[in-house]
Amino acid sequence: MAGTGSGSGAPRKQRADSRRNEEALLKAAAAAFVTSGVDAPVRDIAAMAGVGVGTIYRHFPTRADLIVAVYRHQVEACAEAGPALLAESATPHAALASWIDLFVDFLVTKHGLAEAMRSDDAAFQTLHAYFLDRLVPVCAQLLDAAATAGEIIPGVDALVLMHGIGNLCIGADSPGYDARLMVGLVIAGLRLR
Repeated sequence: MAGTGSGSGAPRKQRADSRRNEEALLKAAAAAFVTSGVDAPVRDIAAMAGVGVGTIYRHFPTRADLIVAVYRHQVEACAEAGPALLAESATPHAALASWIDLFVDFLVTKHGLAEAMRSDDAAFQTLHAYFLDRLVPVCAQLLDAAATAGEIIPGVDALVLMHGIGNLCIGADSPGYDARLMVGLVIAGLRLR
């Protein structure tokens, strides 16, 4: 993330400690959102990150800024993981299964975000399109690789699969419901016999 710039017009690099603080805040906020939703107290997030409350407000002046940053950070992590998993996994199906597991983590972390995204806050208006633009192509690449390798049934639409997984994750916080088990059954069901 670049700074505001100096008088010369060149962007300033963010200091290493500032980048570390921002990364710690994003991880802490994501964890807090899982357990307490997006209304988690800022002081709790700061404590989890090992920083002061003022540090949160320097990086993210509003709660909406923090929510958007967490969401974008997790989308980017999920998007970047797809090609890496494909390169390092034993099979394309294994890469797909690992990526879907990360995608489930992302969906579960969004606890409370759906309501925030329905608000009138302009900060949330572009998030869904950003999510689709970044993650659907990654899922499609993994599906294509697994189908080309003869590991899964061909022609699975990435967006349809992602919607299905999202729907299976809706009840993830209900007692006795195991979203991961249900998603695992879907992934196993893609395999060619």
